[in-house]
Amino acid sequence: MKELKHLNKYFYKYRLNLLLGVIIIIIARILLLFTPGLVRNSINIIDQYRRNVIIDQSIVENELIQNIFLILLAAVLSGFFTFLTRQTIINVSRYVEFDLKNEIYNQYQNLSLNFYKKNKTGDLMNRISEDVSRVRMYVGPAVMYSINTITLLIIVIFYMYRQSPELTFYTICPLPILSITIYKLSKLINQRSTIVQESLSKLSSYTQEIFTGIQIVKSYVIQDKTSKSFDDLSSENKLNQINLAKVQALFFPLMILLIGLSNLLVIYIGGKQYLDGTISDIGIIAEFIIYVNMLTWPVASIGWISSIIQQAEASQKRINEFLNERSEITNFNLNDTSNILGEITFNNVNYKYKETGIAATNNINFSIKSVDKLGITGGTGSGKSTLMNLLCRLYDIDDGEILIDNIPIKEINLNSLRKQIGYVPQDTFLFSDTIMNNIKFGIENATRDEVIKACKTAAIHNEISNFEKGYDTILGERGINLSGGQKQRISIARALIKKPKILILDDCLSAMDTQTEELILKSLDSYTKNISTIIISHRISSIKNANNIIVLENGSIIQSGTHNQLISKDGYYKQLYNKQIIKKESIE
Repeated sequence: MKELKHLNKYFYKYRLNLLLGVIIIIIARILLLFTPGLVRNSINIIDQYRRNVIIDQSIVENELIQNIFLILLAAVLSGFFTFLTRQTIINVSRYVEFDLKNEIYNQYQNLSLNFYKKNKTGDLMNRISEDVSRVRMYVGPAVMYSINTITLLIIVIFYMYRQSPELTFYTICPLPILSITIYKLSKLINQRSTIVQESLSKLSSYTQEIFTGIQIVKSYVIQDKTSKSFDDLSSENKLNQINLAKVQALFFPLMILLIGLSNLLVIYIGGKQYLDGTISDIGIIAEFIIYVNMLTWPVASIGWISSIIQQAEASQKRINEFLNERSEITNFNLNDTSNILGEITFNNVNYKYKETGIAATNNINFSIKSVDKLGITGGTGSGKSTLMNLLCRLYDIDDGEILIDNIPIKEINLNSLRKQIGYVPQDTFLFSDTIMNNIKFGIENATRDEVIKACKTAAIHNEISNFEKGYDTILGERGINLSGGQKQRISIARALIKKPKILILDDCLSAMDTQTEELILKSLDSYTKNISTIIISHRISSIKNANNIIVLENGSIIQSGTHNQLISKDGYYKQLYNKQIIKKESIE
């Protein structure tokens, strides 16, 4: 139960609802317990009539009609209060489910990119869906039936003891055996529940991965291979589910056996006591049989509740693992929301990838004056994108210093910093929403005119206008119904509409033809006059007009200067320039 302590704050939050639910349960159980006494009275009066203790048949009939009416009334009222119980306690479980999902989601939002590199999407989804659902079963049905069981046991045993202490003892004798058995089985259920959830996460992760890469799967004709892998994972999950079900299946046969044993004891011991004259009337035996059967579901539910609790604990343990994670990126300044000017300085910046220990940057030094333009180029894996991730504080540096307007980047409010940076990553991501909402993603209150202006700057307005629904066109998952160049330009428009103080274009012109690239760059020249701009590209044409250009190799700056300075001396930049010139001339 240690893991489930995390939910105590929610129980306290909804304590009044739970208290009301407990009161209603007690009322419902008390009403239900009128029935055994009324049945006893009915049997006794019939027995008295049979033995000629009561001669007038009308008295018996009236008594029976009255008892039947009272039994029906008690059943109706008990049913009504049971309905109210579900409306209180079960509703609380939905409230807790809502709060817990939000807590998990907010935690996911706060964690750094490294967290998502270490964990699979399917596993994350499984924990916020399947695991939370299992926890909800503990908060709702398990709590409700636990209160119901405890209440009914106390009241029923009290009524039974008042009638016959000896018969009560024999009736409840099997219950300790049941409790010990449940305790033993619960441990095994907990173990197997954990295994089931882990295998289900693996299956979800693999399925999500295949769906995302379905184009590659079909292109390489590996459907059979992926189906085989899915079948193996599914078979593993099936086996784990069966192993769990085998243990759970032991509960109910055991319940039936023990309840049946209790009934036999009531009939045998009660009959013997009636014959001996220890109990006064035969109706007590019928009353006890009803009591025993009243306890059937509460006692049976002990096993079910234990199973739910064990599964919930296993799921909550998985949830707590993520809730206890701490983001590597901390917002040290929660109050400052001041605007930045866009002056950037990197002083001896070093960063290593946590997973591999490989140095991504090595003593990086450069600076950008406010409204300047910086070009960055270099081979694949040279550290270009990593630099920008460091500038956006998606990662924190290991050594050195990054300054924004001569202020250490960690001293700037994190949200304020990111809001003032327009970042167009290399891998464009678009949501399954309208084009309009995708562009307004960062600035929801942006006007239609502002959206159109940003799209014109990104050279995508005309193409959007030609769509049947224009800006209201719904995009498929990840913008699958757009070309690579269209997705990149929409992503540029999304960055521009933020009116950032720093604009980062991370190789986002790669999917465009030269003509479109030139058109965008020309538009950006006028747009970026008052902002600092960083352009990362393999194309010299994209960065040649920058105030300064740096060339990266293996995380280090190997060249820097203006375009004219760099092509005047031998090196990577000149070689790249010559290759692209030759290629352009051959195409022409």
